[in-house]
Amino acid sequence: MANYIIKKWIEPYVLLETLKSSYDMTDLTFDGFSKNALKEEFLKELKKAGTFGLYMKNVNKFYIFNGSEPLDIEKMFNLDTGDYVVCDDYNEPLKLVDFGKAEAGIIFL
Repeated sequence: MANYIIKKWIEPYVLLETLKSSYDMTDLTFDGFSKNALKEEFLKELKKAGTFGLYMKNVNKFYIFNGSEPLDIEKMFNLDTGDYVVCDDYNEPLKLVDFGKAEAGIIFL
């Protein structure tokens, strides 16, 4: 399934509250020691039906969203096609956010 790399800056609070208005949310807070273990738990949760994840720059959390509503990021966040990239590799959004080359990644497994 497609994953999204959001390049346009969106206030993290706005991103979260917008998604929370349509989906149930849980999060996993990590530090330098627990990040890899929680990343594995995050990816395991994303394999469940109707679930997707959010990972944002400068926020030490993995967010998990559940719901039956299809996600249309262009409409939901008022994005143009140049504001994000679609990729198949779920690791790509995680990498680019960590390197500071993306604002957020939305991941589907």
